[in-house]
Amino acid sequence: MSIAIITGSAGLIGSEASAFFAKQGLDVVGIDNNMRSVFFGEEASTSWNRQRLEESLGSHYRHVEIDIRDFEAITKLFKEYGSEIALVIHTAAQPSHDWAAREPLTDFTVNANGTLHLLEATRLHAPDAVFIFTSTNKVYGDTPNRLPLVEKEYRWEIEPGHTYEPGIREDMSIDHTLHSLFGASKVAADVLVQEYGRYFQMKTACFRGGCLTGPKHSGTQLHGFLAYLMKCTVTGKPYTVNGYKGKQVRDNIHSADLIRAFYEFFKAPRVAEVYNTGGGRNSNCSMLEGIQICEEIAGRKLNWNYADNNRIGDHIWWISDNSKFSKHYPNWQMQYNVRQILQEIYEFNKERWPQESV
Repeated sequence: MSIAIITGSAGLIGSEASAFFAKQGLDVVGIDNNMRSVFFGEEASTSWNRQRLEESLGSHYRHVEIDIRDFEAITKLFKEYGSEIALVIHTAAQPSHDWAAREPLTDFTVNANGTLHLLEATRLHAPDAVFIFTSTNKVYGDTPNRLPLVEKEYRWEIEPGHTYEPGIREDMSIDHTLHSLFGASKVAADVLVQEYGRYFQMKTACFRGGCLTGPKHSGTQLHGFLAYLMKCTVTGKPYTVNGYKGKQVRDNIHSADLIRAFYEFFKAPRVAEVYNTGGGRNSNCSMLEGIQICEEIAGRKLNWNYADNNRIGDHIWWISDNSKFSKHYPNWQMQYNVRQILQEIYEFNKERWPQESV
């Protein structure tokens, strides 16, 4: 039996990947120590999702509660399975700009050192395995903010005819820019994943995601834009929009669409690839547009306020160009747009969220 090792397995992308690849016939070993609750508090705990995975996948899922910063524990696990490991999907991370600034050492050791540990364990014990890393568009820092942007009624938009009008490609520089400490730790991890591919000829890929989202996201104030926006709309919890007049634009990709992209790469892997992967022109919204859609779906107003100061290094406008991946893997097609994503988030969580708030 082939093994898929998935880090952050109880999180949004990790749990979606665990369920998907178990259905493809792989046995899944999930690594997750619920650090998300350490970063963001109990409301962001993924324990409910871990329980759901263990119940639904049964013997095809083994949960291992170790820390990716513990190289000895990681290598012991990889040695146990060895050449049976066909796939490593690394989604575990500290994912917040703001949190990284509070504890830079924790952020870097989780994001950079943790990734190095997984790469080295793969090289030593499963060098033929496919290694997929969930990177981030924050590796480009605030360079997108220097694009020529036009202010519309509800959003910022790029100047018509610009080379990045279809979306931002992988040729945007990651140098000479303000990354945030989170962005810097993810750059380090991203470059390591590329280097292990090139130097050791390992089958690695960095998927530089826009906003990754879906119904199983444990959204919180510092991470999980759409899920947290809908959660606040449903529960009445106040929400703060930070800067840019609420017109900042994000593209949003459903976790299921992303996992199907991972599957295409797994079936026909390449060496040291980098892909911008987001909702693209198919699935994006501004804060103001997202609020309006949430209110329409939930049938109630969001209790929100506006703070004039934007988060440091935050993007004003980000839309991914997925064309490189689509060219390499033409069978992949996106199935969700923002409204469909928010509708699914609402339906999946509308009973659970109010109970959590009591």
